[in-house]
Parts: sequence; C-alpha cells; structure tokens
Amino acid sequence: MSELFPKPVKRDSFRRSRERFLPDSSGCYVLTTFDGTILYIGLTAGIRRRMIQHLDTPKKVASTPLGRATWIYWFETPETNKVERTWLNIHLSAEGSLPILNSRYSPTST
Repeated sequence: MSELFPKPVKRDSFRRSRERFLPDSSGCYVLTTFDGTILYIGLTAGIRRRMIQHLDTPKKVASTPLGRATWIYWFETPETNKVERTWLNIHLSAEGSLPILNSRYSPTST
C-alpha cells in the first residue's frame, strides 16, 4: 500500500454498514486485506456506488488466497484513468502481477 502514488489517504471498512460514509465523487480506490495486502485497484465516477456494487459481488467479498477484503482506501480525483494506470503499474512493478481480484490491466470507466 505504501508504494502507491499518489497515496490513497482516506480509508474505511469494506462493510455495508459503512457505505454511507464514502463520497459520491470520482476517484480511484484500493481494496485490501486487514494487513494492507492489495487485492483490487479500481476507478469510478462514484466511490460509494462502486463500493456497494463490490459488496454485492460474491468474488469481491469472498476470501482469497491472500485474505479477505477488509479495507477500502480511496483518492478523490477527476483523473481516474491516469491514477489507476499509475497504481497498476506500481503494483505490477513491485509484485510482478496484477492484484488478485483485478481481471484486466486497461482502466475502464464504471
């Protein structure tokens, strides 16, 4: 997590009871395990709406070999494609692969 730049400085629990505390603004976000292992990197026009969609997706709430998504970190920005691509590149460079829950490299709007 610490290697991402710009750093996603806002964080909340990846739980339905916390959705109301997330902004409706555009930005990039990261789903991580309790200890900060990155499971997913994404971009969205509405952070709150996207978290709700992920909470309704069995694959995103299920346990993975690295752990279960516990935290959502985000960075509000209108430059979502640029920031997401940067984060994916940083993760690829550090880990040698995409995050376990990312299925593609190229950013797309959600």
